[in-house]
Amino acid sequence: MLKEFRDFMMRGNVIDLAVAVIMGAAFTAIVNSLVQDILMPILGILTGGLNFNSLYINLSGKSFASYAEAKAAGAAVIGYGAFIQALITFFLIALSVFFIIKAVNAANRKQAQAPAPPEPTKEEILLTEIRDLIAKQQK
Repeated sequence: MLKEFRDFMMRGNVIDLAVAVIMGAAFTAIVNSLVQDILMPILGILTGGLNFNSLYINLSGKSFASYAEAKAAGAAVIGYGAFIQALITFFLIALSVFFIIKAVNAANRKQAQAPAPPEPTKEEILLTEIRDLIAKQQK
């Protein structure tokens, strides 16, 4: 059973999957930083500094200064602002990944379209054959 497990773990698919998960986690950190540290501040400027996270509906009947305070008190609140923020974050992440993948695909296409080296002319082929024959005779 131990041998079967070792064989399973050493299969290429498992290793590839492990690498993909690790790279995905690292890529997630990059995309999250792009959205949170670059795009969200720009969006904040465009919306006049509106913080969606602070928008909520208080169902408890008690008064709270902020959504965070209401959540900390365990009050019944609907945090629709946090939901809107999550939607915006998701949209920005999806848009960022789209543009990153689009750029990678464009680079791959450009690389794939690189012209192949021209075929050697008849003279070059003949000279190559002569060179090879001379090299054989000298050995």
